[in-house]
Amino acid sequence: MSAEEHRQRAIEALGILDTPPDERVDRITRIAQQAFGVPMVSVTLIDRDRQWRKSQIGLGGNEAPREGAFCDVTVRQGDTLIVEDAALDSVFSTNPFVTGDPNLRFYAGHPIQAPSGEHVGTLCILDTTPRHLDDAQVALLRDLAEWVQAEIAQVDQIDQASLVQRALLPAEMPETPGYTLAAATVAAGQIGGDIYDWYRLGDRLRVTLADVMGKGIGPAIIASAVRASLRTAPDRPLAAAVSEVDRLLEDDIGGTGVFVTAFHADVELASGEISFVDAGHSLGFILRADDTWDYLRSTGLPLGMGFDDGRESALAVLHPGDALLCCSDGLLDVLDGDPFEHVRRVLRAEGPQGAVDEAARLARSHRGVDDLTVLVVQRDR
Repeated sequence: MSAEEHRQRAIEALGILDTPPDERVDRITRIAQQAFGVPMVSVTLIDRDRQWRKSQIGLGGNEAPREGAFCDVTVRQGDTLIVEDAALDSVFSTNPFVTGDPNLRFYAGHPIQAPSGEHVGTLCILDTTPRHLDDAQVALLRDLAEWVQAEIAQVDQIDQASLVQRALLPAEMPETPGYTLAAATVAAGQIGGDIYDWYRLGDRLRVTLADVMGKGIGPAIIASAVRASLRTAPDRPLAAAVSEVDRLLEDDIGGTGVFVTAFHADVELASGEISFVDAGHSLGFILRADDTWDYLRSTGLPLGMGFDDGRESALAVLHPGDALLCCSDGLLDVLDGDPFEHVRRVLRAEGPQGAVDEAARLARSHRGVDDLTVLVVQRDR
């Protein structure tokens, strides 16, 4: 495979071509314009036959031909390219971007690398009059380009982490005759620290909801590890499974100040009996058929705090018409007035799926407040 083919694969793997503007990258182009006092700035990515601008000021569009592009030369040479006066330059004096629109005279660009090392684009500054950059200005251009490179890599890492996290959510809804299930999770950002899980274990339904303190990649990784651990050896007693997660977290992240709250339960489908462990979560409830609420409590602090004195499970029963509801604390941030009355009203009017959809809608309208997850198990008969 040629170097150009490697480079093209690298830029396509980033998944950034033709994506909407990103404020983090736009901010850098604004800083570059202010720092250098130039009319045109671009974060340019070199595609097969075009140059595509992730961010630009003063160039009037997001695409231009690759042929003759100054940025293509910068990418190919893999180092800073400075053309002080293109009209006097033997290489660029007849360039269509010099002799025609936008009538360039000055160009300075530094290459941007993909995480795998290939040069895929540039941060460049341009002017219609000749210019000179001193050593400090060249260093600044390089630093700003490396900042863009870091932001693009972070976007790629977040996107990959988001794909992994979505893959760890339940692939399908378990078959539970006589019950209606619904659940949703909405991250405050691109990825979150909430997870839920549900699956059949013979005549039981296993349900889990966990909330890692914080938002972003770190909590998302921990949440995925919690889910994986609780899925291991599913025949263990609930309390033993939760205690094992506690020990693992204490070994791995003890002392970091990060902790996890969790609700882990089994529902006997024939009887409606619920066996559950609440590790500092305190957001598990039953809405009874007569519209009263039962609060599900069991002993235990959050996971990872290093104070596990032995987890114990507790019992409750879902009767026909009752609904088990578990949520993360993000739900409390988006509900107005009495949250229990709000939930009761929507659940009765819209059913489990409608109630979950409403919670997700509210979470998206309050984007950035906190991760939100809601899980409902309603016994119909």
